[in-house]
Amino acid sequence: MYSEKVMDHFRNPRNVGEIENASGIGEVGNPQCGDIMKIYIEVKNNVIEDVKFKTFGCGSAIASSSMATELIKGKTLEEAWDLTNKAVAEALDGLPPVKMHCSVLAEEAIHKAINSYRENHGLEVWKMKTHSETIHEHVHGN
Repeated sequence: MYSEKVMDHFRNPRNVGEIENASGIGEVGNPQCGDIMKIYIEVKNNVIEDVKFKTFGCGSAIASSSMATELIKGKTLEEAWDLTNKAVAEALDGLPPVKMHCSVLAEEAIHKAINSYRENHGLEVWKMKTHSETIHEHVHGN
C-alpha cells in the first residue's frame, strides 16, 4: 500500500522540529482526518536556507511534510511556491488516493509559510489556491 520512500520518510522524517524566530510559519489542518501540519522557514536573500516541520497526523502526513521540506530547502521562494502536491507525492513514489490530501496539506503549509514571510517583510502576499482548487487540479490533472 505504501512505497518504500513513504515508509522511510515516516520512520526517519527529515527536518523535524521548529525554528525559533522563523522568517515564516505556515500552519494548516484537515478537520476530516485530524492532520495538523506546521512548517517553519528561514529565508536569506530570497532563498529558503532552513526549513523544519511539526506534523500531528498519519504516516502519509508525516512523510509528505518530510519530503516537502527536503524539496524546498535551498530553493528560492518562487521555486518553493511552485512545488505542487503532485510533485511531493511523486517524490514519495506515490500515495494511496485516500491519502493524497496529505500532500495537499504540505503544499498549503509551504504557501502559508511563504506568505507569512512576505507579510512580515511588507511584501504583497501571493494568491493561494483554495483547498478545493488544489484537490480539483489533482483529480482532473489541470
